[in-house]
Amino acid sequence: MLHLDHVSFRYNTDPVLEDINLKVCKGEHVSIIGESGCGKSTLLKIIYGLLQVETGEVYWDETQILGPNYKLVPGESYMKYLSQDFDLMPFTRVEENVSEFLSVFEPERLKKRTYDLLEMIELTEFAKVKVKNLSGGQQQRVALARVLAQRPEVLLLDEPFSHIDNFRKNSLRRNLFSYLKEKGVTVITATHDHNDMLPFADTVVVLRDHKIIAKNSPKNLYEHPDDLYIAALFGEANKIPINIVKSYADTKRRIIVYAHEFRVSEKSGLEVEVKRSFYKGGYYMIEGSYEGKNIYFNHSTALEPHRKVFLNISIETINQRLNL
Repeated sequence: MLHLDHVSFRYNTDPVLEDINLKVCKGEHVSIIGESGCGKSTLLKIIYGLLQVETGEVYWDETQILGPNYKLVPGESYMKYLSQDFDLMPFTRVEENVSEFLSVFEPERLKKRTYDLLEMIELTEFAKVKVKNLSGGQQQRVALARVLAQRPEVLLLDEPFSHIDNFRKNSLRRNLFSYLKEKGVTVITATHDHNDMLPFADTVVVLRDHKIIAKNSPKNLYEHPDDLYIAALFGEANKIPINIVKSYADTKRRIIVYAHEFRVSEKSGLEVEVKRSFYKGGYYMIEGSYEGKNIYFNHSTALEPHRKVFLNISIETINQRLNL
């Protein structure tokens, strides 16, 4: 088990993380999410031993992970950290960058293992190409294969798909996280993209204002967000009073509603004036206003500016948000 015990860290006098307590079981996939600058990357660097904590301790089982004040070379042999700096050998071929880290000596086995990894990152056709001739996204995939070649027990991923185009990103996510789960690797992913974690993470940790403000399964966090900040990390969301939408409701409590959960009506509900329509492929996201506040909802077609429509929410969604 990975255990962070009351960990705090600051750059100079600026606090970045405060009193972080976190336990990650072996084989668990944890995603760290939050706005830019909330400390996601810093947390991974602390776990890996690249940064010295101000207070607190980090353990893998009974072994304390020490920072640069105590270790000349940071990191542990059982742990690998894939940052946004790829650290590749630019003048060697892709296959050589990967095979260098394989503990296999028989040529045939070495070649098979190398090409298995290249197939997983969808780069077999670039095996003979020098790394310096690859795109940024391709280099990121090579760096990923390199760390997997070392068979880590713990893998720390910092925005692992940030340079990869959407055409490859979806299949690569499925390939990678299925592979890691099959191998029983403990994974901690820092990401700003909810597609990296909603289908794949076992647990999601939300950072804000230097602290952990939520920790739950992706499904529970998505369906029962405690506040608008958490909901907005998953997509466009709004916070509205219930009795504005459901006139019979006897409470002024506000609930969070995702854009896709609204239904448009011509007669009753929350009256909204349309401002703009944004084409999103299979639907339009509509920006509207009520009582001078912006509200966002999805619709099958574009709506004309200044048109008045009414928004409704299903009773199931209301009950879900109220935890009834």
